[in-house]
Amino acid sequence: MKGIVYKGYAASIEFDADDLIFVGRLLGVNDVVGFHAESVPELQAAFHEAVDDYIATCTAVGKAPEKPYSGKVMFRVEPAVHAKAALAAQLAGKSLNQWAEEKLSEAAERDAADLVAL
Repeated sequence: MKGIVYKGYAASIEFDADDLIFVGRLLGVNDVVGFHAESVPELQAAFHEAVDDYIATCTAVGKAPEKPYSGKVMFRVEPAVHAKAALAAQLAGKSLNQWAEEKLSEAAERDAADLVAL
């Protein structure tokens, strides 16, 4: 298992061999939210508690909890890649945005197959 998901928040999980514990960190938010546990059942509970505490703490201080991702992606690519992608989108009868979303979704599904919903 490389990561877990709860209420739309994902976390990375590592095993600390020195302390014999699982250590997790919430991904996709600027705030640092960590948790740890000695077993998988405890890890699940600690993750849920970390997410729930993060949301509650943000609410208590009048701050909106960060959403893991907004849905807006902007990145730069080489002009040749841009041209090929635009051509592929046209050939598929789609806008570049539709085509890119489809390809990113396919790659994300494949590469994030190790995420487990808890």
